[in-house]
Amino acid sequence: MEFPFDINQSFSERISVLDQNLVASWRSTGSPELQSHIATVIDELGRASAKAQQLSAPITSASKLQSQDHQLYLLKDRESCGGRGVVVGFLKVGYKKLFLLNQQGVHIEAEPLCVLDFYVAENLQRHGYGLELFNFMLQHKNAEPVQMAYDRPSPKLLAFLAKHYSLMQSVPQVNNFVVFEGFFLNRTAVQLRKAPYKKPDGEIKPYSLMEREVVHQEQRTLPWPFAHPQSPQRLVSSQHSHSVSVESSPSRVLPPSASPGSSRDQGVQLPLIERCRTRRSNSLNRSQLGFH
Repeated sequence: MEFPFDINQSFSERISVLDQNLVASWRSTGSPELQSHIATVIDELGRASAKAQQLSAPITSASKLQSQDHQLYLLKDRESCGGRGVVVGFLKVGYKKLFLLNQQGVHIEAEPLCVLDFYVAENLQRHGYGLELFNFMLQHKNAEPVQMAYDRPSPKLLAFLAKHYSLMQSVPQVNNFVVFEGFFLNRTAVQLRKAPYKKPDGEIKPYSLMEREVVHQEQRTLPWPFAHPQSPQRLVSSQHSHSVSVESSPSRVLPPSASPGSSRDQGVQLPLIERCRTRRSNSLNRSQLGFH
């Protein structure tokens, strides 16, 4: 790919490794003009890659690279375009935390190095540039192709991996990543571990229902000093229900204050009894004296 500025001034090495700072990893800073040229190259490469893969939007851009902890390997041809150089292609990689299925269907949590985007200009393909770029990345990262994961690989990338690295048998996954047989071998426990089982939300253990029923029974049978206070509405309703049930009961027992022999009734009846006794004694005395 050609650009209206000198590629050799923007990228001094044949293969440059770019990071979040949009400069080669061995540089600490870059001038605003240099970063602007680098951003233009990355954006053009991202659009070309998306078009070649028939994606709706680019997955590689300068802004994305600045906001993510990824690395981009950019390959150039120094001698082309009258000595100003051309960009041949790029390879973007980064570590991703993934939940994968092994050959037994067990969920495994891993954080492998992933190929996120890979593109070589159409007019420069089948010249060994892609293999040169990929091998440089493997050496730089000290990685093996079988130990990597591949994000939505195109048919061309799958054919490339099968031809140069004999990666043909993949392990089916439920996400967009592809891993091959051998990925789950020779990995440490830190790199590879079983995903923890997550219980469904809202699950209630059987014994919790029993505990709540026991507590409910205890609350209903607590004596007065220890009973929980009731709201006024509940208290009125409970008193009303109690009075209705008592009045409708055929075997209702009258309280002591309402019984016929209570002290209140006796206070009313005693004067009447005394008057009756007095009248009777007077009538007897008069009859004995002969008064009629």
